[in-house]
Amino acid sequence: MPPDLTSANDIAREERRSGWRTIRRVGPYLWPEGQTWAKRRVVIALAFLVLAKLIAVFTPILYKAAVDTLSGDVSDLMLGAVGLTVAYGVARLMTVGFQQLRDAVFAKVGQRALRRLALETFTHIHRLSMRYHITRKTGGLSRIIERGVKGVEFLLRFLLFSIGPLMLELVLVAAVLFFLFDVWYLAVVVGVISLYILFTFKVTEWRVKLRREMNKQDTDANQKAIDSLLNFETVKYFGAEGREAARYDVAMKGYEAAAIKTATSLAALNTGQSLIITSGLVAVMVMAAIGVQNGALTVGDFVMVNAYMIQITMPLNFLGTVYREIRQALVDMGEMFELLEQPREVSDKPGAPGLDVAGGVVTFENVHFGYDPARPILKGIDVTVGAGENVALVGPSGSGKSTIGRLLFRFYDVDGGRVAIDGQDLRDVTQDSLHAAIGVVPQDTVLFNDTIRYNIAYGRDGATEDDIIAAARAAQIHDFISSLPEGYATQVGERGLKLSGGEKQRVGIARTLLKDPPILLLDEATSALDTETEASIQEALRRAGEGRTVITIAHRLSTIADADRIVVLQDGQVVEQGTHDDLLVRQGRYAALWARQQAGEDEAA
Repeated sequence: MPPDLTSANDIAREERRSGWRTIRRVGPYLWPEGQTWAKRRVVIALAFLVLAKLIAVFTPILYKAAVDTLSGDVSDLMLGAVGLTVAYGVARLMTVGFQQLRDAVFAKVGQRALRRLALETFTHIHRLSMRYHITRKTGGLSRIIERGVKGVEFLLRFLLFSIGPLMLELVLVAAVLFFLFDVWYLAVVVGVISLYILFTFKVTEWRVKLRREMNKQDTDANQKAIDSLLNFETVKYFGAEGREAARYDVAMKGYEAAAIKTATSLAALNTGQSLIITSGLVAVMVMAAIGVQNGALTVGDFVMVNAYMIQITMPLNFLGTVYREIRQALVDMGEMFELLEQPREVSDKPGAPGLDVAGGVVTFENVHFGYDPARPILKGIDVTVGAGENVALVGPSGSGKSTIGRLLFRFYDVDGGRVAIDGQDLRDVTQDSLHAAIGVVPQDTVLFNDTIRYNIAYGRDGATEDDIIAAARAAQIHDFISSLPEGYATQVGERGLKLSGGEKQRVGIARTLLKDPPILLLDEATSALDTETEASIQEALRRAGEGRTVITIAHRLSTIADADRIVVLQDGQVVEQGTHDDLLVRQGRYAALWARQQAGEDEAA
């Protein structure tokens, strides 16, 4: 067998296995353990479905009886032509009614399943490691989740209400044709159904590949659009609107080509299906017409055969749609379940206790770490921050300062050594308790697209208005907020773009002060502030740090001159430690950095 064909077969087999895996993943949402109410609703919905199908199969017989009565082929039946016509209408109404009851009963089960799955996906994404999140594409990720949830909704409904019931209806109709007519009618119907299903499945499998490519192009275009909008200011700074439009158009061009192939292949599929169905319908109707001419059948029989063939045609057309959509849903859901199967790089040990912070002593013992094994960042760091001590980490870019902060918050686990708080290895305690014990003011504060009140209150769940105002006062931003027309109800815009850099930073400081943690991690917390405001914020941070352990990651050395101890890093190693004055006297690496910064500030002045 040629290699490319072997590869194609392997891919097809893997897709089938993936499809079955996805269906097995969806099953528990349809029949959830411990939820009797959901199982009861599923059973009731199936009962309504079976009633609807039985009535639908019986309805053409009433139609035949009414036609035979009107044509005089049979004497008046007990109900008469009018009564039979009314009964026919009632039967059709009951068919639709039971189908609607089925949907109404199942709606709560389906929506609850979607809610559970969406929540599970959302929660899992938040639990993935920092390594995953810095490489993800937000636009593509949101589209995968959106399509996946819609796919689950479709699959839950049609696995339960389409495939099985459709087969039941086809079997019942085939049985009626066999017993009321003869085996040749059944043979034609079975042949048409078999040919239709074979054609539909083969063409749909081909179309799934086209649809997958269209999804890929759609995800790429959406990701580029969102990425461009998130970087709106950068686009403006460089006059790159035309470039961004061209970049987006290239992605949309790929989507356009894939969408055209998908649409034309759908037209080919529909044409072939229609040809097969129409040929079968004509064949059966010709047989019935010959029977009427020979006197073996009545006009009502002719009408009934037509009704049954149309009744078969509708679910068969539906079968094509259902199979096509199920295959597409499996593709969409497969992408989402792959997301759910992304391993959590950082996870709690089974039965891990909460962190017990007694004094807040932070210890880095012979810590080795690298984002890439081939490129180590920290090479045996040994640093101890005593309870209530204010320690600053300084050094050139790339020395590992920010990495130490990420390891303390356990965004990553160390490759060697350990990080501990009060002697407790961070890998042995729960992440929730660790995160609750550390307050972080990052260099670049990102805000939610909500009010200033919401963003400050984010620091502590259940904070009162007085708590929020007190934190804002401590961060020197209350007066500014009060001067706004809407005060604390002012919307900050996406990522806080309606506020200046300094205002965003002060909101970030306020919500960390509101959190009131025993350990503070300040990553150049005043970098976006002017000199006057910086002085007041530094004083607020000094007050906030009283009685707490404070670790300051500093780039501007003047902001940490009064730290209890300064740790100087270079190439992932500690090269100096001491107070500001001691380090200047040593005339080592810190003194060189200080002299360089002072010279730069003097030149700027």
